[in-house]
Amino acid sequence: MHSHTTASDGTFTPIESIARARKNGLSALGITDHDTVAALSSAIEEGKKQGIEIVPGIEISSVHDGKDIHVLGYYIDYSDESFNQQLESLRNVRNQRNQMIVEKLVELGIPITMEEVKSRSTVKKGNIGRPHIAEVLMEKGVVSSIQEAFDQYLGQGKAAYANPPRITPLEAMRMIEEAGGVPVLAHPGLYDDVELVEHLVAEGLKGIEVFHPDHSEADEKFYNDIADRYGLIKTAGSDFHGMRNGEIFHGDLGEKSTTIEIVARLKKLARVQ
Repeated sequence: MHSHTTASDGTFTPIESIARARKNGLSALGITDHDTVAALSSAIEEGKKQGIEIVPGIEISSVHDGKDIHVLGYYIDYSDESFNQQLESLRNVRNQRNQMIVEKLVELGIPITMEEVKSRSTVKKGNIGRPHIAEVLMEKGVVSSIQEAFDQYLGQGKAAYANPPRITPLEAMRMIEEAGGVPVLAHPGLYDDVELVEHLVAEGLKGIEVFHPDHSEADEKFYNDIADRYGLIKTAGSDFHGMRNGEIFHGDLGEKSTTIEIVARLKKLARVQ
């Protein structure tokens, strides 16, 4: 229920992701690229050919109290013109952030350019994100893994972290709702902010990503209980970004999976069928 393709910062094309999902025994796959729906039309057609149900999704970037907060949206109307205009605005902010991170890395004495980062995208108009920057850092020998790049430079509060003004999580939720979709909070264990979860629930949040590769067992139990308390749909996702230098980030497709019944519940809640 949570994967990225070359339309944003994944390394697998939609066709490759669907083939891997099928190989890994999945019957459905949520494609949730960052701030773009560019992969969805072709993915849905390919899913029909390969016998995999594609859940059309999005992962919207927002900020709360200086922290990155990601909101997943399922069964959005990805052809909605207003929705796509708003996404374009979000992508402009993302580009600004990438430039800020590169400038900070240069200040730290690391020779890196935006041209090098952009060259790691295999799709001409694909979104650029931190994994592309991490890939360059790995190739330069600055770090030995994607995770190390985030732990030392790119993650929250690290040496080259940057976070320009963005929409709030509530505004991200409203975008998803207005496009007919179902809002679900991505990997809440990374935020450690129960007050935010409760606030979003009061505002209409429908689900929470309980199971994620970066969640500990304690995180999963805690957010499972939160979901039970508020009657939220419990989703799971690998947050698959493909492979970089032979390394899978965050998890492989199917590493964290849910049941087809959860897919049906999300679809039933969506305004666009």
